[in-house]
Amino acid sequence: MGVSKSFQAFLILLLFSGLGASYFQGNNALQEQGQKQLSQYKQAVSQWQTWSDDGKSLHSAINTKFPLHFFQYTDAVDGSKNFTHGQLQAEAIDSQHLFRLELSDNRELTNGRLQVKLDTGAQVIAASQHYMQTAILMLALYLVTAIAFAIAMWRLKSRINYAADYLRNLMQFNFSALATSRLSGELKPLGDALEDGRTLLKRKVDALTLENEKLSKVAFQDAVTGFNTRHSFTRKLDEISKSDKTFFGMLAMVQATELANINQLLGRSAGDEYLAKIAACARKAAGKLPDAEFYRISSADFAIFLPGLVAGEADKFHEPFKALLDEYLQHIKVDSIAYTGMVPFQAGCDPIQLMALADAAVSIAQTLGPNSVQLLEKLSEEVELGDNRWRTAIDDIINRRAVRFMQQPILPCRSEVEVYRELFARFFNSEGKFMPTSTVIAMAERHGMAMELDKLVVNTVIKQLQENPNLRGNYGINISTSSVLQESFVSWLKDKLQRDRQLSARLVLELNEAGMQANIQASHKFVREMHSVGTRVSIERFGMGFTSFKFFREVRPDYIKLDGSYSEAIDQDANNKFLVRMMVDVARRLGIRVVATGVEQQVEKLALESLLIDGLQGYYIAQPQALGSEELN
Repeated sequence: MGVSKSFQAFLILLLFSGLGASYFQGNNALQEQGQKQLSQYKQAVSQWQTWSDDGKSLHSAINTKFPLHFFQYTDAVDGSKNFTHGQLQAEAIDSQHLFRLELSDNRELTNGRLQVKLDTGAQVIAASQHYMQTAILMLALYLVTAIAFAIAMWRLKSRINYAADYLRNLMQFNFSALATSRLSGELKPLGDALEDGRTLLKRKVDALTLENEKLSKVAFQDAVTGFNTRHSFTRKLDEISKSDKTFFGMLAMVQATELANINQLLGRSAGDEYLAKIAACARKAAGKLPDAEFYRISSADFAIFLPGLVAGEADKFHEPFKALLDEYLQHIKVDSIAYTGMVPFQAGCDPIQLMALADAAVSIAQTLGPNSVQLLEKLSEEVELGDNRWRTAIDDIINRRAVRFMQQPILPCRSEVEVYRELFARFFNSEGKFMPTSTVIAMAERHGMAMELDKLVVNTVIKQLQENPNLRGNYGINISTSSVLQESFVSWLKDKLQRDRQLSARLVLELNEAGMQANIQASHKFVREMHSVGTRVSIERFGMGFTSFKFFREVRPDYIKLDGSYSEAIDQDANNKFLVRMMVDVARRLGIRVVATGVEQQVEKLALESLLIDGLQGYYIAQPQALGSEELN
């Protein structure tokens, strides 16, 4: 039971207790008054003890001093003197009174017998009236108290409800100012506590919000470029496709095709610097387009939304962007910086079609020379053939033998270990402009031309070594795994190499582990065929697959080149040390040489040497250089 109901019950109990006490007090006072009156009567009745007249005269004598309700005189001798007046029982009106008072007296006189009942009506009425007045006063006092208490409780309840609502608002992180006037008096401590709670909670929520913003920045903002992440880009595409508003703009897709090359040639830190520089160029080019939004959607791909820009105004972005990339190209030893495809978008467009159009635009740009930009407004038969321009471009590369090489040596860790120099192919178009190597290889595989491209690389390297006796030592050639798993290519390569056993013994064919694992039986056959002509085989990016140990135990290559992630901070990474030590131990038992790649710091070199690595390759060991001084024709 609440305080309000309990207090109301207490008031009612107090009212009835007061009424009862007042009733008993009034009744007692009435009885005392009656007994006093009866005593007076008894003292006075002795004067009529020897009454000799009739009863009527006696009635008049007594009634004069003591009003009688009932009188009866019975003479002992003469019945004519008998007299009776009134009724012995109370009248009906007496039952309406709250009190009863009966004063009776029976006695024997000298000449007869007297029975009287004194009239108490006036006393009873007076006592009842006094009691009713008291009851009315008590009831009025009760009503005033109850109403005053109800009003006080209503105000208290209103303030408590306000405090409860304020707490609910706090739980919903609504930090509006507290109305202290509503929580004054006895509720002031509650108001102070709420204000303190509001201040403390707001401070903590602000701190959590700030921390959440930092975490969101980490989760949704790329650390290298400061661009939004792929997750944000996906949400942006979804927003565009589902929007019911009217808007339009241009989407610029930028592909930093030289990232892998820079990572290998100059190191991972240079690769991060390269990406950050491209991001800076993009921001600067979009300086006059304040609504531009930037995203890094993969390791080497960027997306830039340029709202409100139409195709006819695309040069407002791509011209300054290309100029900035060309300027940056003068300060870095690579063939190109990035390629850009620009396509229009509008509200409600299909994200898949938009990305397909952007991909086609980038593909075309990659065939036009360093830092080229291609604007593509829609897919047509001509544009679809534009993607097939890669077939024409690759045909042109093969026919012109348009390939040059960079070389990077592997440092042996022991004198008895024989190592080699790795060759990196660089392809160029008819204008002498270099094309992105990774894209050329990917497009060759897409169009089924990888085998012809690999033949070009092998023929060119063999010719270069034959025509340049000053090129001594062993050389590694990167071959596509899609080619070495083809029997026709293996037969061609074997026939090519066995014509000059001395030269074939100087070659090391480098293959990607992931591709070789697709068909271990064919991979084993390829290694066996190459060994039959004296050529050795190296597996690059080793250790990224789950079946690596089973793979090189069954395939038995001559070298395994660990993926560069194993070298990164290996001096501090106990897990990497354990894995490298285990791979070295297993490889040593099988007679396989282990080469660590991506070595960029002295501490990494020293840590790898302590793990008994056979060879080291990376920017810290030696920077890539051009192979020879003459062009390969």
